[in-house]
Amino acid sequence: MRTLNVGMIGGGFMGKAHSLAYAGMPMFFWPAPAVPFRKTVVDINEELARDAAARYGFESWATDWRKVIEDPNIDIVDIVTPNNTHAEMAIAAAKAGKHILSEKPLARTTEEAKRMLDAANEAGVKHMVAFNYRRTPAVTLAKKYIEEGAIGRMLNFRGTYLQDWSADPNAPLSWRFRKDIAGSGTLGDIGTHVIDLARYLVGEITAVMGMANTWIKERPVSSGPVDKLGTVKSTGDVKKAPVDVDDEIITLLRFENGAVGSLEATRNAWGRNNFLTFEIHGDKGSLYFNYERRDELQVCFSDDPDDRRGFRTIYTGPAHPNGPALWPIPALGIGYGETKIIEAHDFISAIVHDTEVSPNFHDGYRIHVICDAILESASSGRWVNTAEQQPATP
Repeated sequence: MRTLNVGMIGGGFMGKAHSLAYAGMPMFFWPAPAVPFRKTVVDINEELARDAAARYGFESWATDWRKVIEDPNIDIVDIVTPNNTHAEMAIAAAKAGKHILSEKPLARTTEEAKRMLDAANEAGVKHMVAFNYRRTPAVTLAKKYIEEGAIGRMLNFRGTYLQDWSADPNAPLSWRFRKDIAGSGTLGDIGTHVIDLARYLVGEITAVMGMANTWIKERPVSSGPVDKLGTVKSTGDVKKAPVDVDDEIITLLRFENGAVGSLEATRNAWGRNNFLTFEIHGDKGSLYFNYERRDELQVCFSDDPDDRRGFRTIYTGPAHPNGPALWPIPALGIGYGETKIIEAHDFISAIVHDTEVSPNFHDGYRIHVICDAILESASSGRWVNTAEQQPATP
């Protein structure tokens, strides 16, 4: 069986998630399209890199990401670093002929995303951006129902992504609150997941009307290189610095197929942990999904008898998309790790069989175009056509 050597740049939380996916993918999807071999992991210093190699099962480690790019034995470059590093690493990987998996959002800016897309296309390598929530079996099942016409013509999409990890003003100023590193705040960090689901399920977004707010204007300066996502609070008299990205985004949406919708994303919603939801209404039925109950898809169809019509719950399992590869009975429990395992399988299958994979860098670029339009609309107070935001190729 073919082996593909993986060089992973970054050893934090997402490094753990991706390493688990590479280890678990052949166990779930057997025979595997290829076996991913964890070759080299890179982190910012020797101690962290050595620890990541031992913890995540990599053969070797490095402190310079260019070592992975230059290694002729590396087939896949996996980028799980802060957003400001994605473009340089991905472009270098493409020029070296490596297939590329990059965490989301694809970059800080639309211009960076376009350069990444152009480089990958010019090199002819496979490229993927890791919007893994669309690979939750219940979400894929929703897509199946939509494509079968079960809810008819789509009329409305309503999506949310609500978290509370940054609602406390004493949560440190991590890189996620800095425009020079993150590019944007809540919009890029979690709002992009909703945009990806909207495009995946409903279709292309053609215009937006948005609002943006920054509720907490400054935060304690973070100490140390590890992003704890608000789980460590600063106390006492500590140095603070400004927050220059959005805390909350709300926007109306217009879709190419005539559907309309809305999107709300915030990291300041007390009591919400990972409240990623969508509700889609068609002229023949409705679908509802909440990631905090990720095994469940709520469905209602117009042809149900009047005395039985209402939302009912389908628990995903072997009869549903990717079900045979996962667990033997419905509702046994799908987690974040399984979505990453499916993601790794789909990416490696595309490499082996030379097929297109989605979401790819083009999808990542289009999402940046939409994000730019939302921020422009929030500033101008008017509807913005997403096509107006496309930059010239440098």
